[in-house]
Amino acid sequence: MLRERFIGLFVLIMIFTACGNNKGNENNEKMLDSAERKDAEATATTKNILFFGTSLTAGYGLDPTEAYPALIQNRIDSLNLPYKVINGGLSGETSAGGKGRIDWLLKQPIDIFVLELGANDGLRGLPIAQTIKNLQDIIDRVKTKYPNAKMVIAGMQMPPNFGAKYANDFKNIFPDLARKNNMVLIPFLLDKVGGVPKLNQADGIHPTAEGDKILAENVWAVLKDLL
Repeated sequence: MLRERFIGLFVLIMIFTACGNNKGNENNEKMLDSAERKDAEATATTKNILFFGTSLTAGYGLDPTEAYPALIQNRIDSLNLPYKVINGGLSGETSAGGKGRIDWLLKQPIDIFVLELGANDGLRGLPIAQTIKNLQDIIDRVKTKYPNAKMVIAGMQMPPNFGAKYANDFKNIFPDLARKNNMVLIPFLLDKVGGVPKLNQADGIHPTAEGDKILAENVWAVLKDLL
């Protein structure tokens, strides 16, 4: 009789233990599912900022972490804002080259588009009308694919030795396109950097790491209100 009670008690303990383990496993699974859902939600709510441009955006001669788009990402992260920066800069890129590769970059969702192209057109003395047409085509493609994307364009300038008329017409490309397309304008990307020897590399064209910090500030002054 005592032996039967002992066996019965042992069976009850085993049942309760099994139930407890099952509940523990269920709780663990629920916690894992919750964590996975949160990660998925965070990914879903993260928005993309595409910086599309030349070697100035690519960070020519610098470590990738020193290029101004990476510095913008650091600022965004420090403020816990849900944005991911995509660096679409390519050294030597012209407006025609950009037109040829923009569709590939638009395969990923874009919420903010920052256009930094045209400088290499100017350095090559390409016709102003051609640069305008190419940049407008790029803008149209972005608008068509992502009509709700916020649009930014970075202004550039040519030195006066290119001729006063060409330099002036080139400078007007960017504010004119900004007005026409309801884009936010960065007046001059290289403001406080262009022409300052200590802030540029030996070629006198590409900013140093210190110079890119200033570029990041020039961009942030405009970008922050769009985030």
